[in-house]
Amino acid sequence: MNKLILVITLFFSVAATAQDRFTVLEEKLNQAKKNSAGLEDKIQMSVNAMTMQDFLQGIAINHNLNVTVDPGIDIKVTNNFKDVTAIDIFMFVCKRYDMDITFIGPIMNFSKYVPPPVVVKEVKNNTKKIKVSFDSIAGLLSFELNNDSLVLVTREITRVSGKNIVYAPDLGNKMLNGFVQAVPFNTAIDKLAFGNDLKITLTADNFYTIEKNVKEVTKNGSNATNSNFSNNAANNKNGLNIKVENGLISLDVQNTPTNEVLAAVSNLMGYDYFLFNELKGNSTISVKEANYEDFLKYLFNGTDYTYKKDNAMYLFGDRNLEGLRASKLITLKNRTSDKILDFIPADLKKGVDLKTFEDLNGIIVSGSQPRINEIEAFLRQLDLVVPNVYIEVIIVDVRKSNTFSAGITAGLGTDPTKTGGTVIPFDFTLGSQSINNIITGINGISGVNLGQVTPNFYVKLKALEEQGVLKLRSTPQLATLNGHKAELSIGQTEYYLEIQNNLVQNQNQSNILQSQQYKAVNADLSVSILPQISADEQITMDIHVKQSSFTERISNTAPPGTINRDFKSLIRVKNGDMIMLGGLEENSKNESGSGLPWVSRVPVLKWFFGSRTKKKSENKLTIFIKPVIIYS
Repeated sequence: MNKLILVITLFFSVAATAQDRFTVLEEKLNQAKKNSAGLEDKIQMSVNAMTMQDFLQGIAINHNLNVTVDPGIDIKVTNNFKDVTAIDIFMFVCKRYDMDITFIGPIMNFSKYVPPPVVVKEVKNNTKKIKVSFDSIAGLLSFELNNDSLVLVTREITRVSGKNIVYAPDLGNKMLNGFVQAVPFNTAIDKLAFGNDLKITLTADNFYTIEKNVKEVTKNGSNATNSNFSNNAANNKNGLNIKVENGLISLDVQNTPTNEVLAAVSNLMGYDYFLFNELKGNSTISVKEANYEDFLKYLFNGTDYTYKKDNAMYLFGDRNLEGLRASKLITLKNRTSDKILDFIPADLKKGVDLKTFEDLNGIIVSGSQPRINEIEAFLRQLDLVVPNVYIEVIIVDVRKSNTFSAGITAGLGTDPTKTGGTVIPFDFTLGSQSINNIITGINGISGVNLGQVTPNFYVKLKALEEQGVLKLRSTPQLATLNGHKAELSIGQTEYYLEIQNNLVQNQNQSNILQSQQYKAVNADLSVSILPQISADEQITMDIHVKQSSFTERISNTAPPGTINRDFKSLIRVKNGDMIMLGGLEENSKNESGSGLPWVSRVPVLKWFFGSRTKKKSENKLTIFIKPVIIYS
């Protein structure tokens, strides 16, 4: 009856705590909206199988909220929301997926809810309290026993540790004595058995069995020196060729059960050991003058078994068992931990849990100790200094142009009376008045009478030549680690006007709405170089250069034209050598003319009865690259 009342009370206590948690959480969100107005924004969204991280961060970005999400949360969200606030959605997520929000200033951190431990008061009775405690994190057992019943002691140890212990029927009245403080579980119960003349064994299904300790006697009449904590392993048998001298083992066994080999060598060496499970299979091993741990490495190499030393006792069993697992942080000096996991062979990672710890640039390895040692040795081989590559780039762009225009043009103009222009270069226009003055000076000579031209008649004389040389020089300098890409991008942006006319029709009339928008056009110089250093300091470079430049516009609102140059190259050079790439050359010639038919083709006369224009341009792009290896 008391237990039933306790369970009901515990249930309602947990329910009330959950209700209080959501009430407090909603109050905190309402307080946070004073500084984060986006919490009151109306949201309409539909998601299907979206990760919780993307779902919450999408809301934060669109409504200017500061949100972080625990990367360990593996939840897919499929919902449709309409006209609800961010507070409503956050409360729904916490209730639906059992999550919690931690407020750090204006930042909201979402994580899985971890309920506080529920403390259940024990019902007092007249039974003597058994003083047993267990640290589940470190696996340490403590007890203080003074003539306490074996039945009550095993029950209390099982309750606090979760490890099942059974005892032989004839030990129901056995009383125990002993005191240990913060000792590993297996060592503590081994000492408990030793101090009370008992024998404890771990079975294959992880049960600890307690029975009376029966002393075994060897053939020479002496007592066996096995630990009270064993797995019924066989002692050294006749026929095994095993010799121990000066603490070194020499043996030669063929196809012998592994259990027997291990038991025989351990007994001869005088080491206490504990078997978590039976070591199945046979071993064929031959070693000379090896110490005990080297012998164990040879014995378990290539098997699913391993060992671990706990104080003076050796623990044996499967690599994945709790008591044989170890954890270690392997820090790196010269490489980054985020990518090095991909280079560890799959065979080394088998049965081992690996996680990166970026704060200390290291890797947390959890598994059997021999496998951890193998992984650490492998990582030390990779943790070498990575050289830097300093890359000097020189880009030379030379553009030359030449334009020649000459000829005579005559016609009728809207403003022909103006006379003027430039003499050097020669580009001059004669108006009708100036021409009539010239004609008047000519009339009367030798009876010549040319008459007068109309008021809007003009003559345009042109003879000029334009030359231009443009030399552009860029000297970007890059640096990168060996095997990593170095990139550089320098750009220029210009804008042009885009006008759109949209026809809007109503019942009685049609209107044209005009919209204007300035759009951007980019001209960039981008350089991408991936260097690879060989053992003889040869540098192989994967080079990609792309250059674009603007040309003249056809009108003020039109987009500018662009000239693009793009090339890739894979080349190998010595350390410090300079190479030349590119040499892209573009030559163009353009010759055009206009004038009277047939007459404009006659030499000499074509310059008086027409005009001629000749254009010539030459563009050349050259790139120089010099890589230098820097060892820090």
